[in-house]
Amino acid sequence: MLTKRIIPCLDCDLQVPEGRVVKGVEFKQIRYAGNPVELATRYYEDGADEIVILDITASHERRGTMKEVIERLTENVFIPICVGGGIRKVEDYVNMLKAGADKCSTNTAAIHNPNLLTEAAEVVGSQAVVIGIDAKRRYIDDETQALDKNVIETDKGLCWFDCSIYGGREFTGIDAISWAQTCQEKGAGEILLTSMDGDGTKDGYDLDLTKAINDSVDIPVIASGGVGTPEHIKEAFTIANASAALAASIFHFNEYPVPVVKKYLKEHGVNVRM
Repeated sequence: MLTKRIIPCLDCDLQVPEGRVVKGVEFKQIRYAGNPVELATRYYEDGADEIVILDITASHERRGTMKEVIERLTENVFIPICVGGGIRKVEDYVNMLKAGADKCSTNTAAIHNPNLLTEAAEVVGSQAVVIGIDAKRRYIDDETQALDKNVIETDKGLCWFDCSIYGGREFTGIDAISWAQTCQEKGAGEILLTSMDGDGTKDGYDLDLTKAINDSVDIPVIASGGVGTPEHIKEAFTIANASAALAASIFHFNEYPVPVVKKYLKEHGVNVRM
């Protein structure tokens, strides 16, 4: 079995100059969670495999990504860093990599211009091009209500998954499974897949969504949205076959530190780097 990755996520905004980490529920009810540099350093020292930093208001505020925060953060953190939020053009990828990031995740800009993924991959390589997909369940009574969508049968009924943009503020009507396949074709090297229904709830990942996306593409899929226990992370790996599991609340508020999660996974047969 390939080594599975544990990835803390720092959702950040610029309400203060040095940046702040926040956490919400279903992309709302935002509360303060810490300083991005301090938290990233702690997770690096705890043995995290990667860190994702998402500037969650950059796209909505139509501004650039928090470059100065990334520069400070990467001075003493020596694991892969993925940066998202406000990545709109190839130059943004280049600038973030120069600031110390290893990958860039984009969502809104790629929805508006899918060729951005191709153009970026040609310059920085597909391994540095991550597509962020923030998806929400749309329940239907029967498949005739969504003939152009990939409909999934779940224990709560039939549904398809709707892609959102601008940090969950706007929905597109784009089917997430088809969009994931398009992004792979365009040159994305990885998918950061967030369940909007699960985000911050601690009820567990949307395993139906994660497995459906993972089964439809060949590139790695990072499960995100809803983790509350180490068991949820194990399920993302053993049931949905995700390549990596992203979490925020359980790490930020020290409910299950990274070493505790990895020990649990190792004891339950999941191959992780200790």
